[in-house]
Amino acid sequence: MPETPNTRVLDARSLRGLAHPLRMRLLTALRRSGPATASQLAVKLGESSGATSYHLRQLAAHGFVADAPERGKGRERWWQAVDTGVELGSDLLKDPDPEVRGAASLIQHEVANVHTMELATWLGNRQEWSDAWVHASDLSDFSLRLTPEQAEDLVAKMHALVQSYRTAADEDAPDTETVRVHTHVFPGRRD
Repeated sequence: MPETPNTRVLDARSLRGLAHPLRMRLLTALRRSGPATASQLAVKLGESSGATSYHLRQLAAHGFVADAPERGKGRERWWQAVDTGVELGSDLLKDPDPEVRGAASLIQHEVANVHTMELATWLGNRQEWSDAWVHASDLSDFSLRLTPEQAEDLVAKMHALVQSYRTAADEDAPDTETVRVHTHVFPGRRD
């Protein structure tokens, strides 16, 4: 599959460093909104600054975040995301160590929770968007009969299509917004 620019491939060690709901939320906030302090992130995420500070240090120990020294003044410590995304290999879901499998599962469940929250937020707030954005949104699902190889090919082609829009986007166009694209491809038993 094509990788997102600056994507980090998780291994067992880094997986354990990320597999915490607050750490994942902190990393997402830094990726989407840019550098911030532990206090700013605490307010944004409804957490204590002690908790955000602790978990930011854990993320830094595993290389997910780093200081943003150009932002800091005095004792104020600013943090920034190191990469733009992570890739979870299917081998981690089958690792012989149950802790690794559990951490991989937790990450997948947290990603699914984020997708659900983002979609619910869109549905609850779409009246605040222009008719053009409401018309351009999509909430679709499809059922296909595929082999695992065909499903893998479908995912690779979807990823390539999405990646092609990274270079096609005109970031300076007046109606440009960040667009979230969720994909889920998984088998289901027939009734």
